[in-house]
Amino acid sequence: MSVAAIIVAAGRGSRAGGGIPKQFRPLAGRSALNRVLAVFLSHPGVDRVQAVVGPDDRDHFENALAGLPAESTARLPPPVPGGATRQGSVRQGLEALARERPCPSLILVHDAARPFAGPALIERAIAAGRAHGAAVPGVAVTDTIKIVDAGGRVRETPPREALQAIQTPQAFSFDALLEAHRAAAAAGLDTFTDDGALAEWAGLRVTVFAGDPDNIKLTREADFAEAERRLGGAAPLYVTRVGTGFDVHAFAPGDHVWLGGLRIAHERGVAAHSDGDVVLHALTDALLGALGDGDIGVHFPPGEAAWRGASSDRFLASAVARVRARGGLIDHLDVTVLCEAPRLGPHRDAMRARIATIAAIDRDCVSIKATTTEKLGFIGRGEGLAAQAVATIRLPARQP
Repeated sequence: MSVAAIIVAAGRGSRAGGGIPKQFRPLAGRSALNRVLAVFLSHPGVDRVQAVVGPDDRDHFENALAGLPAESTARLPPPVPGGATRQGSVRQGLEALARERPCPSLILVHDAARPFAGPALIERAIAAGRAHGAAVPGVAVTDTIKIVDAGGRVRETPPREALQAIQTPQAFSFDALLEAHRAAAAAGLDTFTDDGALAEWAGLRVTVFAGDPDNIKLTREADFAEAERRLGGAAPLYVTRVGTGFDVHAFAPGDHVWLGGLRIAHERGVAAHSDGDVVLHALTDALLGALGDGDIGVHFPPGEAAWRGASSDRFLASAVARVRARGGLIDHLDVTVLCEAPRLGPHRDAMRARIATIAAIDRDCVSIKATTTEKLGFIGRGEGLAAQAVATIRLPARQP
């Protein structure tokens, strides 16, 4: 299954300032486009890279190739001119690839204004595209989102557990995405700013896989200042920190339990102030412990009405955000669930995927295990369930 990538670099980026389109602006000595092309051209899973640039930006594009190895640019055909909209530019790239033989089987679409996409994210995109045919990277939303009218009045507050911030690269079956773009153009629709949304409009089932919080999009001048800071300094030294967490809940009347962010049918529920997800509660405490930042009860007091029935992915996402805010990296999350029932085997992979999405890490960095207590104690008597967790993170070392 051949893989091609379209790098969308035809926008003007006027909100970023700088006098030239943002994808061509210097960024610690190299343009954003140069950095994007370098990572895609060097990835062994990507066979071809098609850039789409503004009709008047050919010179900027040639300058952006400086320093790229000749052996990698052999997989970079001449750029094609973009359209009037991002949607039009992606279609131009698709049509150019459709004229090649053989056509790619899988297409990745990435914005040139996201220069921090790394090889692991590209690898996840390829795997998700092959598995699902239409897949986009997402990271959990930690802020409360409000839908407001033109006057600034709140119309709706959607639940955060149903929200994902979507990034690129997005992965699709080449033929399916090309057909969707042609259908939208024939229908006179040209305002889709995201290929995932266009695919949804065309009736494709789109899956979200784990994105990367560091995969920021350069939009405003402040974004460039932060990117320069990240790229200009010496590589930070990290120290490894390990935290543990434990949570337990008694069974209560009900027809389901929440475990690892999944609603699992069961003959009983649990007694809890929130949704009682022992897996996510234990993981939250493990991350907070690694940070030396209290526990879940400190940040989300069980006596507060705001957390009554709350979805526990909010707690884990908050702990993840605290790690990122300290400049930290999450290396591994490991959980052991202690219960006689329900059986976790059928749900293990889905739980790992859900936790990976909330924490914005690879699924391989999440482990879920289950054990019984051999009929001993309250767990053995079927009176409740528990989980213990270990989180391994890295934090920047304090400089003397």
